[in-house]
Amino acid sequence: MIARAVAISESVGHRAGYYLGLCKLKVVGLIVFTAMAGMALSVPGWLPLGPFLLGSIGIGMAASSAAAINHLLDAKADEIMARTRNRPLPQGQLTQKEVLTFAVTLGALAMVILAAWVNPLTAALTFASLIGYAVIYTAYLKRATPQNIVIGGAAGAAPPVLGWVAITGELHAHALILFLIVFVWTPPHFWALAIHRKDDYAAADVPMLPVTHGNEFTRWQILFYTIILCLVTLLPWLTGMSGLVYLAGATILNVGFLGYALALVTTRSPALPMPMFRYSIIYLMALFAFLLLDHYLVAFIA
Repeated sequence: MIARAVAISESVGHRAGYYLGLCKLKVVGLIVFTAMAGMALSVPGWLPLGPFLLGSIGIGMAASSAAAINHLLDAKADEIMARTRNRPLPQGQLTQKEVLTFAVTLGALAMVILAAWVNPLTAALTFASLIGYAVIYTAYLKRATPQNIVIGGAAGAAPPVLGWVAITGELHAHALILFLIVFVWTPPHFWALAIHRKDDYAAADVPMLPVTHGNEFTRWQILFYTIILCLVTLLPWLTGMSGLVYLAGATILNVGFLGYALALVTTRSPALPMPMFRYSIIYLMALFAFLLLDHYLVAFIA
């Protein structure tokens, strides 16, 4: 009897792990963090607890739903690519029906939470972001153009705006600056990974920029976008949204990012793309952390 209970418990645990594997929790964690930053920056003082918690939960659930749909639509390509062939669908751990049911249920619950307990505008924008990533990007753009990640990056850049709207109920120019930062950050971030995984994408017939235009062209595009990113990240300071603490932190981070981008072009080392990819994740988290630090230091001093 005990052995049977243990076996059932292990089976349930494994199933839960498969479903969690659909959610891309590391990516969702970054999404929720930038959404929370948008929330914090939207008001001068402390956040209202209800919209903060429910908004974070709803946005996180919607992002997880989009990730699950991405798994479903990319299942055939995932079987081919070394990076993704161990995901739940290629391994046969879950069926397509189970993944679809999970994604739709999670997305529907997210919309109910956001519409009923946050505000309708946040629900509408979150739904648009979900459709933008899970359907427009994954089902169409990803295989339609090598500029897929640039155009589709709009959906991935939405979380800070969603967080801002969750607290204030309205759009603001400062929220759009946060959107622009993530939007411009996305291409150099992802193209670094795409260079490293070029053969995988080619085998799966996905026209990522290194596949269609080569590594050399992609390296230069990474450099151009990184320069634009360095300029865009000055906007919070130039517009008075943030102060010198943020500016100092952003400058240090930008030197690192630009250093990687220049090294990609000048050395052409095949070992550089993945360290740059990993740095880009730390970069975005640290950049938003500096925004928060600057914001709350000003609030504390005031």
